[in-house]
Amino acid sequence: MDQKNDGAVTDYEILPATEEEWEPAMELCWRTFLKYEAPVYSPEGVQNFLNFISGEQIHNMFLDGDYKLWVAKAGEKIVGVGSLRAGMHISLLFVDEKYQRRGIGLALVRTMQDSLTGKNNIRLTVNSSPYGEGFYHSLGFIDANTRQEADGITFTPMTLFKKL
Repeated sequence: MDQKNDGAVTDYEILPATEEEWEPAMELCWRTFLKYEAPVYSPEGVQNFLNFISGEQIHNMFLDGDYKLWVAKAGEKIVGVGSLRAGMHISLLFVDEKYQRRGIGLALVRTMQDSLTGKNNIRLTVNSSPYGEGFYHSLGFIDANTRQEADGITFTPMTLFKKL
C-alpha cells in the first residue's frame, strides 16, 4: 500500500462482501449517515434508515445472494460500501469520511455496473440523498423525477444510462 506523507492510505480494493463483513459494513453506513444525512432528515427518517440497515430482511437477502454488497478495503479496514438491490438499483453507497474524494465512490459504482455484465443493459438507478446528488450528477446520473420524501427519507430518483 502506498502512503502519503500524512499517513493516509491511497490504495484500496473493491471486493464482494463476506458474511463477516456485513456488520462492519453496516456500521460504516450508519456512521456516515449520521454525519452527512441525519442532520437534514426528520427523526422518523433517521429511525427508518437505521431499521433498514439493521433489519433481518435485508441481511437475509444478502445471505441468499439477492442483495449484492461490495466493500472497499484499505488493508483490512472497510472504507466504503456499495450495494445493489433489484438487480440494478443502488441501495447503499457510503465512503468513510477520511477516504472521501479519493475515487472510492466511483470505483464502487463502476463495480456495481460491471456486475451487470452479460445483461443487455448497463442502466443503474438510485434514490440519491441530498448530500449525494452532486456526486451522482458528476458521474452522469440524470434526475428521473423531482426531489421526494417518503417515510422521513428525502431523495431524488436518478438514472445512469452510460457505461462508466
